[in-house]
Amino acid sequence: MNETTETHGIVATLVPEDRRMEILPRYFGKHMIRAEFAVYAAMSSLCPTYHGGFWDYVELSNGAFYMTPRLDGPLPITCDGNGYDGEMSSDAAGIVASLFALNAMAWSTEDAHFTELYHRLLAFVPSHPDARQIFAAID
Repeated sequence: MNETTETHGIVATLVPEDRRMEILPRYFGKHMIRAEFAVYAAMSSLCPTYHGGFWDYVELSNGAFYMTPRLDGPLPITCDGNGYDGEMSSDAAGIVASLFALNAMAWSTEDAHFTELYHRLLAFVPSHPDARQIFAAID
């Protein structure tokens, strides 16, 4: 991902290093540790080749946010729940993992904030270069 990308009228901006510490508390509040772990856990269950690593944070101009692993090349993604089995960019895989985590957090906390973040992130997907793969993975 470039530092700033516009997709479907929504601008995605890579969070610079000097702002990283403020991001998880801003978007996840008191649930920040649990939500961050939910993203990592989602990626671990979706991607058999994922074994940890550095993650970038991406803010969207519509008030959403997602995490994406800093990995090269396409990643194999398998969703046992819906039968998806394919490859996508690490940015797209991060979006999928973030959507899975936001959904899990919305259900487990019953906090409407996570539902709102989910829908705002979902609004960014249609014009993403890997939109077809993202939608297939989350369907």
